[in-house]
Amino acid sequence: MNHSVLDVLMYLFETFSEQEHEEATDQDVLRQELLRAGFGEPEVDRALGWLEDLNRDPDHPFPSAPTERSLRLFSSLEMSRLDTACRGYLIYLGHIGILSPLNREIVIDRLMALDAGEIDVEQVKWVTLMVLFSQAGQEGAFARMEDLVFEENTGLVN
Repeated sequence: MNHSVLDVLMYLFETFSEQEHEEATDQDVLRQELLRAGFGEPEVDRALGWLEDLNRDPDHPFPSAPTERSLRLFSSLEMSRLDTACRGYLIYLGHIGILSPLNREIVIDRLMALDAGEIDVEQVKWVTLMVLFSQAGQEGAFARMEDLVFEENTGLVN
């Protein structure tokens, strides 16, 4: 079966997000669990590396952190992987207060680190959820994002 790094990450998130943070941090245990679940070694190793990079330095993830007044311009590489809908969704998440400028940069960094070619809005939602889950003090933003990820589109106009 052919899985992506995001498939592995989503499985980890759905399986271990309810456990205490310390219980799910042993990479050897996670690696064995993922292999038993049927994921391939290359995808498992890349997913664990992705998580390690996500948690590398939560206080100083970038040399120069953006401020609330920062204007975000996307690079040509980012634009080639994040279509207009993805970029618009990231900006929307900032406007509604779910993503701070710093967390937006972390989300973009983690999206670009996926092994996928072009990224879609659903992937943006899941990566955003994972980033917010990993950040201390983001419980409110996480809960709001969780609602967006799991909301059912009923087709009804309010």
